[in-house]
Amino acid sequence: MTTPESSSAGNFIREIVAQDLKAGKHGGRVVTRFPPEPNGYLHIGHAKSICLNFGIAQDHPGGICHLRFDDTNPTTENMEYVEAIQADVRWLGFDWDNRMFFASDYFEPLYQYAVQLIKKGKAYVDSLSADEIREYRGTLIEPGKDSPYRTRSVEENLDLFQRMRAGEFEDGTHVLRAKIDMASPNVNLRDPVLYRIRHVAHYRAGTKWCIYPTYDYAHPLSDAIERITHSICTLEFEDHRPLYDWVLDHVDVPCHPQQIEFARLNLSHTVMSKRKLLELVEKEHVTGWDDPRLPTLKGLRRRGYTPEAIRAFCEHIGVAKRDAVVEMALLEHFIREDLNRRAPRVMAVLQPLRVVIDNYPEGQVEQLEAVNNPEDPSMGTRKVPFSRVVYIEQEDFREVPPKKFFRLAPGQEVRLRYAYIIKCVGVVKDERTGKVVELHCTYDPETRSGSSQAGRKVKGTLHWVSAAHALEAEARLYDSLLMTDAGDTEEGRDWTTRLNPNSLERVTGCRVEPSLADAKPGSRYQFERQGYFCVDPDSSKDTLVFNRTVPLRDSWAKIEKARQEQ
Repeated sequence: MTTPESSSAGNFIREIVAQDLKAGKHGGRVVTRFPPEPNGYLHIGHAKSICLNFGIAQDHPGGICHLRFDDTNPTTENMEYVEAIQADVRWLGFDWDNRMFFASDYFEPLYQYAVQLIKKGKAYVDSLSADEIREYRGTLIEPGKDSPYRTRSVEENLDLFQRMRAGEFEDGTHVLRAKIDMASPNVNLRDPVLYRIRHVAHYRAGTKWCIYPTYDYAHPLSDAIERITHSICTLEFEDHRPLYDWVLDHVDVPCHPQQIEFARLNLSHTVMSKRKLLELVEKEHVTGWDDPRLPTLKGLRRRGYTPEAIRAFCEHIGVAKRDAVVEMALLEHFIREDLNRRAPRVMAVLQPLRVVIDNYPEGQVEQLEAVNNPEDPSMGTRKVPFSRVVYIEQEDFREVPPKKFFRLAPGQEVRLRYAYIIKCVGVVKDERTGKVVELHCTYDPETRSGSSQAGRKVKGTLHWVSAAHALEAEARLYDSLLMTDAGDTEEGRDWTTRLNPNSLERVTGCRVEPSLADAKPGSRYQFERQGYFCVDPDSSKDTLVFNRTVPLRDSWAKIEKARQEQ
């Protein structure tokens, strides 16, 4: 596991951009782009790219960042993904200022650029099958060999390419390939495919086209058409950069963008591959793209993550030149830090145990004052009802307490938060199972919290809710998606065997304080002593549903403290 670079370590891409501006490169312009393929929902790794590309543009006066959809594969793309991507970018706090583009808008100029390459003798129509092309390409240690169709004349290539566009040939009959070097040590330069025949309707272009450009061909030209200055992509495209430059060097384009690579985000205990995420959704391992166990931005949003926490996380991990796996605990640390400042506190009991306070007046109800957020006094206070019967957590009682157990036990005292000190004087058990089902306690009326007579201290303080006023709720407790901590870096034919069977626990019969009666989906709270929770869209008038965003315990803070003490 590699520790990420902190923001204080700098950002080498920002340094490159600053140096280019100082040197007057690109005419003093800064134009970046975020270029997702609309074939799935964005995830936390895309958030890093969004923050980087839009952030660099915002750093410089006159800087621009385009949103461009690289929609050159008609078999996997649709408008659902286009709209979802726009929503996610906006949710993160960025906007493209009407500079939204589609690679499919460039299909005609891309075709004309291909004609240029053919006329210059730099591209040819190949009639080998896909398997034969792979065979001819060679290996990492053996050079490839020329296709027998590589020597076709310019006139024959132009004719065949035009007929490919006209729809005269079936899928797989021909492809257009760049003519570079079949002996190149860089396999990407061994006459890569530029166009394929696909008789598939495009979600925007319809049936106008039956040949579609490959990513390696369309991407550099789309950048050039939009006059991008810095084409920032992840590290797996480093070996593709010579091809990026070759394409731009051999056609007449308005500018030559600079490709810069950075390490993608790999996060422990989850998957960042669109293919794997799609498999999880389609095989119903999860409930959908917004399942809170997924690292998709839609899933994180439903779980209760804030855009501020995600942006702070992306800024902290920095931009590295080599791949690393970032611990999930670090992302959780940032959402805790953010919600600690903004989330109101409430009391909720997930596993209720009934407590009867025998000497409290029956029928009496007190409205106790509770602090909404001690980190932000401006959030004020709220009233919490207190009555003779309350619920506490089952785990807060032990009939035979272990050493240093400072919660409730027979003959032992605790304070109920914002209320009184109580003492356990009786235990009621189920006759059949022997399980404790009810406690009987007494309270000291002189110990009301906040009063001048609060008096003596006790070691334990418990959260609680009034039984007569509590609302019923369901809590969904999430754990890591994968049982191993290698993130998405491990490959395997049956990678789903690593899925955590305990990634979701549904807890029903929970009780929450009545201040949550009007809680709306997306609202975030700290359940005192429990963690941070978010109201799920599945909530109804009868039952509130809360997703646990993250527990209170901050393992990353402990890791950092231990490192500092070494």
